[in-house]
Amino acid sequence: MKKFALIVSLLAFSGLTNATVLKIATVAPEGSVWMEEMRAGAKEIKERTEGRVQIKYYGGGVMGNDAKVLGKIRIGNLHGGAFTPSALQKIYPEISLYGLPLTFDSEDEAAFVREHLDQTIKSGLEDKGFINFGFAATGFAVIMSNEPVRGLDDMKGKRIWVPEGDTISYASMEALSLSPVTLPLTDVLTGLQTGLIDIVAISPIGALVLQWHTKVKYVTDMPLVYTMGFMAVAEKSFNKLSAEDQAIVRDVMTATYSKFDKKNLVDNKAAMEALLNAGIERVVPDAEEIAHIRDVLSRSNRSMAENGEYSLELYDVMMQYVQDFRNGSVGVAGN
Repeated sequence: MKKFALIVSLLAFSGLTNATVLKIATVAPEGSVWMEEMRAGAKEIKERTEGRVQIKYYGGGVMGNDAKVLGKIRIGNLHGGAFTPSALQKIYPEISLYGLPLTFDSEDEAAFVREHLDQTIKSGLEDKGFINFGFAATGFAVIMSNEPVRGLDDMKGKRIWVPEGDTISYASMEALSLSPVTLPLTDVLTGLQTGLIDIVAISPIGALVLQWHTKVKYVTDMPLVYTMGFMAVAEKSFNKLSAEDQAIVRDVMTATYSKFDKKNLVDNKAAMEALLNAGIERVVPDAEEIAHIRDVLSRSNRSMAENGEYSLELYDVMMQYVQDFRNGSVGVAGN
């Protein structure tokens, strides 16, 4: 009997030491729906791989800003992260194409473009050494502020937040002759509290989850930037898994992010209502002002592509899909 117990113990220990633990950083707060869903996915992966693959999440930004997380991934202290596009913009600039300001008019328009281009962008990211499991829309970022913003004049002289490392958004602000202030996502709430920044752009659901809504009074109803999130795992870490276990991780996490992609858009609409119910005032921008801003940013977006900030070819393909949607066409534009 003692011999049998010893064998069982040795087998259990062997199983534990053979487990591969993927350490993933995220800014999603503990207790949030996002974190609950990711932990549910991790549990399913552990069960389906019989403990061979385990995922350990570090939530709430405890691992630091994007630059610190990427540094820890490079040296192997972390294996991946849940990111927004600006985090990997320097590594793969095309990851930010969907987030070019005032590119899309609606969720339906963005969804049409994504049907054609998601796989291209996903493959491009993997070519740069990051395995990912699809993209989850988080809705359009809208302007949030402590003074009403109806047009450019209301933003002149104000300190406008731009994500750290997001050279595209920085250039867009400069094209509009505005004053961008770069901060990592983890420091924005403090920046709003201290007056370091006056204006932010984020999706309503993001504002609620990260508690930014507690430090603003107005929301400008304009689809400024299409936002999304994704998980990226270093290829060298992912390749340590067996082919069977890689397939299981891809299956579970792709399903998780597909669920996020659908659910977030519903939650984002509810989040906007929650912001208004909490006393934040909706501001409707001037239509002519929006048209002017869109024109300036359209020229800036194309100029950045021509200057090599991201692929001009892929930018043109994306904009052709946008035009196809607006024309009611379903033709393929080159993907």
